[in-house]
Amino acid sequence: MEKMGEVEPSLEVFFEEKKRKKNPLVPVGAFLTAGVLTAGLISFRQGNSQLGQKLMRARVVVQGATVALMVGTAYYYGENPWKKS
Repeated sequence: MEKMGEVEPSLEVFFEEKKRKKNPLVPVGAFLTAGVLTAGLISFRQGNSQLGQKLMRARVVVQGATVALMVGTAYYYGENPWKKS
């Protein structure tokens, strides 16, 4: 029986340092998505619904690009962490 708080060894594969080196644009895309979302919510709160709507559309585009980067780099490097060795 495992103790509470112990990390399962198979989960360590997901948190390796080299993943950030192989996918440097994915964190950038995530921060851009969060930034555009925040700006859109602020503009809605200030009553500028037209700008807020444009920013929400931009968020969808940036978020889609981030997901495409994730899928593209996973395909390029051919890693499958769920595949048994």
